[in-house]
Amino acid sequence: QVDLVESGGGLVQAGESLRLSCTASGNTFGTGAGAWFRQAPGKEREFVAARRWSGGPTYYANSVKGRFSISRATAMNAMYLEMNNLKPEDTAVYYCAAGRPIISSMATVGGYRSWGQGTQVTVSS
Repeated sequence: QVDLVESGGGLVQAGESLRLSCTASGNTFGTGAGAWFRQAPGKEREFVAARRWSGGPTYYANSVKGRFSISRATAMNAMYLEMNNLKPEDTAVYYCAAGRPIISSMATVGGYRSWGQGTQVTVSS
């Protein structure tokens, strides 16, 4: 298990962009997979994006496909979520996660062992 720290959240207007960062010690994002989830008030934590660092497809929730992009730093000690054309329904606490999920678990909370504390993203209309 690795400590992850998110940053970059904030209050923006609809249509604007934000980039979330997730930092960790060592080359946490050099192996396994990284993912972003979000949780809105009164709702369950839901999948946003995931990527296996050794290659293969990148996964996105249908609601963010074409607007969000997951990537990692060259040094493999950070992961990012680029969010464009934000909508009010994107408002939530965003969590980063790291682990070694099997393909069928890439979009599930249970697929990841390490989690950050969350960062708030609020999109006003």
